Amino acid sequence: MLDYLVSILLTAGIYAVFALGLNLQWGYAGLLNFGHVAFMAIGAYTTILLSMNGVPLIFAVLAGMILAGASGAFLGVATLRLREDYLAIVTIGFSEIIRFVLLNWSSLTRGSFGIYGYPRPFEGLVGYENYNLFLSGIVIAVLVLVYAFLEILARSPWGRVLKSIRDDEAVSVSLGKNAFSYKVQALAIGSAIAALAGSLLAFYLQYINPNNFQPIETFYAWIMVLMGGSGSNRGTIVGALLLWGFFSTTRFLEGYISFSPSASSAARMVIIGIILIGLMMFRPQGLFGRKEELAIGK
Repeated sequence: MLDYLVSILLTAGIYAVFALGLNLQWGYAGLLNFGHVAFMAIGAYTTILLSMNGVPLIFAVLAGMILAGASGAFLGVATLRLREDYLAIVTIGFSEIIRFVLLNWSSLTRGSFGIYGYPRPFEGLVGYENYNLFLSGIVIAVLVLVYAFLEILARSPWGRVLKSIRDDEAVSVSLGKNAFSYKVQALAIGSAIAALAGSLLAFYLQYINPNNFQPIETFYAWIMVLMGGSGSNRGTIVGALLLWGFFSTTRFLEGYISFSPSASSAARMVIIGIILIGLMMFRPQGLFGRKEELAIGK
């Protein structure tokens, strides 16, 4: 039971970091990113490929974050001068491009066979049977640092300008703020945070392949953000815990119902959809959000 609880905590913590990057982009900047998983994939593959070639893990993780951040900034420069929906279209296309590149560049990524046997942080100092517990401590520490970093940003002049751009870009521009630059920065930082989550996911799974980075992963992050409340970092973390807690506890029901595993998985998504519909009807701002945070595009 302890191992199972640790696995839930690990998964929820990793996806909370992942969703916090999306919350910066959507909750604070109003950017529609439907390809967030692409940056998680970039972080995971960059980290493990560099580490397998002798690069120290800390530098491999940083390289993944820098590459993902640069990719996010590039997409922002290419699309953010257009309407908001162009970013949504481009990012979901970019995520599929990245997945198919990873799937077909088999000489580098081993394609659908995936990559395994790569180093993990301090694995020589911690026994295999206790490693997940140790890794959960690292994940929680990273989550706390990312949360603190984003809270500092949100309360800084930079964060206040970002929210003003989200609420009414024309007013911010009239006051001399470079809205385009702020949005590119938010996209780059959020993408780098997603890459950090990708590195943690790779360390936890010990084996990754392109199918770990399907588009559904992005929409899991959206569920976490919307459930917890857009613009609330605390709410995003609670949303991640609730979502993965729900996924994990409902697996116990499979022994008591006649559904196949695929039907049970589909039923869980239907239930989550119903919960989200109810939440949007009765508390559209999410569990910890504020109604004024819904003023995007006014």
